[in-house]
Amino acid sequence: MRYAAIDIGSNAVRLLIADIIENDGSVSFKKNTLIRVPLRLGDDAFINQHISDKKATDLVKTMYAFRNLMDVYKVGDYMACATSAMREAKNGDHIVKQIKEQANIDLEIVLGQAEARIIYASHAEQNIDRTKNYLYIDVGGGSTELSLFSSGDLVASKSFNIGTIRILDNQDTEESWNSMREFIREHTRHFKNISGIGTGGNINKLYKLSEEKDNSPLTFNKLKSLYGYLDSFSLKDRINVLGLNQDRADVIIPACEIYLSVMKWAGIKSMHVPSVGMVDGIIQTLIDKNYVKFH
Repeated sequence: MRYAAIDIGSNAVRLLIADIIENDGSVSFKKNTLIRVPLRLGDDAFINQHISDKKATDLVKTMYAFRNLMDVYKVGDYMACATSAMREAKNGDHIVKQIKEQANIDLEIVLGQAEARIIYASHAEQNIDRTKNYLYIDVGGGSTELSLFSSGDLVASKSFNIGTIRILDNQDTEESWNSMREFIREHTRHFKNISGIGTGGNINKLYKLSEEKDNSPLTFNKLKSLYGYLDSFSLKDRINVLGLNQDRADVIIPACEIYLSVMKWAGIKSMHVPSVGMVDGIIQTLIDKNYVKFH
């Protein structure tokens, strides 16, 4: 059995095809194929509130390719979600229709709260101590989702219009930053010793660059020095000398700024990086949906 997850983000579009493994009543998945296409829908959406014909065409072509791959891999079920960029584009619904007509993919534009829920479904917290307090931090191109957990229970969750592409395009507002800081102050002040859980493409890359040993958390100080190191290179050198992808080399700097700000405001000294993201959450959501149905 195979499931597929499609995540249409503000920076990149991803397809994850996963093999579903049933074992003694428990169901898990193994990543089979992951494809990432850097379309940067956010550039259009955050500046013009409209996705250009060129990008819309590229997106439809990508979805058509994804549909063909899903057919070849004999995918049993799939879920396609679009986040911040498509939420803000006035022609988002029109593009959803085009994708249905031309690629036969049902695409859902999800709200920030639903996005936070899906990301949380990735069960990034499995390997950590459930009795403690955690702040989930998911940084995307258009938005940052924060969810606070205490002893395994969700205390508060919110999506903010602060993201890496938004910052690069100068479309982040002081109001959004203040609102995020207030949210963190209000909800974390009752808890001592909060640890972070960081998800998203940028933090996964930063974790690799930090060369931390398997599963050991990334400290605030380590992230801060990594930020200083990356920021000391020009964009060109981040690509040529450090070997970062072109569409990662620019967003990684604002991503650091967001993670560092959140950690500072929440008093977080270290962050777990489970290397999961939206697509993992989507696969898990499909398992939860189908598995409950059959059992």
